[in-house]
Amino acid sequence: MIADLKPYASYKESGLPWLGPVPGHWEPTKLKHAFSRIIGGSTPASGIAKYWNGDVTWVTPADVSRSERLRRSIRQISRAGMVSCSTQLVPKDSIILTTRAPVGNDSIADVELCTNQGCKALIPDSHVIVPMFGFWLLAVMKAEIQSLSTGTTFSEVSTTRLGSTVGILPPLAEQAAIVRFLDWANARLERAIRAKRKVIALLGEQKQAIIHRAVTRGLDPSVPVKPSGIPWLGDIPQHWVVERTKNVFRLRTQKSGLSHGKELLSIYTHIGVRPRKDLKQKGNKASTTDNYWIVRKGDLIVNKLLAWMGAVGSSDYEGVTSPAYDILMPIRPLCSDYYHHLFRTKLYLKLFRQRSRGIMDMRLRLYFDELGQIPVPFPPVEEQAAIIEFYVEETAALTAAISRLEREIELLREYRTRLVADVVTGKLDVREAIACLPDEHLLDSLDGESEIADDIVSEDEDAVA
Repeated sequence: MIADLKPYASYKESGLPWLGPVPGHWEPTKLKHAFSRIIGGSTPASGIAKYWNGDVTWVTPADVSRSERLRRSIRQISRAGMVSCSTQLVPKDSIILTTRAPVGNDSIADVELCTNQGCKALIPDSHVIVPMFGFWLLAVMKAEIQSLSTGTTFSEVSTTRLGSTVGILPPLAEQAAIVRFLDWANARLERAIRAKRKVIALLGEQKQAIIHRAVTRGLDPSVPVKPSGIPWLGDIPQHWVVERTKNVFRLRTQKSGLSHGKELLSIYTHIGVRPRKDLKQKGNKASTTDNYWIVRKGDLIVNKLLAWMGAVGSSDYEGVTSPAYDILMPIRPLCSDYYHHLFRTKLYLKLFRQRSRGIMDMRLRLYFDELGQIPVPFPPVEEQAAIIEFYVEETAALTAAISRLEREIELLREYRTRLVADVVTGKLDVREAIACLPDEHLLDSLDGESEIADDIVSEDEDAVA
């Protein structure tokens, strides 16, 4: 059915360079005429604990980047906190747009909520725009909205400039048809992606089982074992020793200096350490990397905020990284990849969480004074290298299968982005297709979170704080 969509019969020039021709009966409309109000947010004075852990969803740009539908945020505000900073409740079905750090992401409110100063809430005028069409329209206009941002300390889009920006609106009935079609199409795509994600999870569990056994028991099952002295670690090969992390690594706190020209590195939960330029940008972009931490090949990078989720990895690169990270430098001969994999096992992720400090999951931080106390097995260095070589060979087929499935998911995302843009801007006509759609929703069991959202993200402190 998607493949059968055709263009409209006639078009006219929109007068908008980013848009081009539009169906003849669609009308360019300023956003301030499609939305009855555009409301900015605010943040209470810092250090006043009574303003937090309330019952009101308080949205920041980090929340918007996580979900297309907003129900609950990373941090809840109290009613007193709202009053203290004059932020306002906005109704369900408002569109929440990030207008600062970063600019241009949007979500739709599934509950009454308020925002911080990094977001603006656009309240749809029910006589002009269907809320969900407004969400899709702003998503398609992302690059245009980003071009409106100004500022020296940080880029921001003002309410005035946003309201004066021109979008394109079909008649209300046609907006509703477009929303229904995209709901149906996205449901099919999300179901396909969810199925692929389940397979990836199963393959990942197989890889985890292989590496867990290897890094905690070695490769030779006939080797005599001994008690490690650590109840949660159990027995280890007799010739291995147990060390505390601080006796194997210490913090590297060497600053890069100014205008250093070194590669900017980030740690990703799914893929480890990578140069930032090689991957899609998420979260805040650093305006400068002056005086960042130096990273050497073989160092471990630890994102203190997300270590318990697996944001720990060995670096194959020379470069620099955010001061939000800890850099662990080996202080004795070892195979860094061994500890890369050891620290990503479920056993150690559980320990990292237990030893992290903070008032809630997304505020937990693992500091080196705690990480350094955690015991680790220390096999002979040549055995560490052999374990990693075995793991790579043993899981090659699983890794290839996961990569293939992830590429298929990426293609589905790209297809979805193109489909949404073509439908919302009038390049394809969905009116005939709507008559053939089934009544039932294909994903009634889903919780509303989009599986198609790009979830392999840079685990930067700025992106989650």
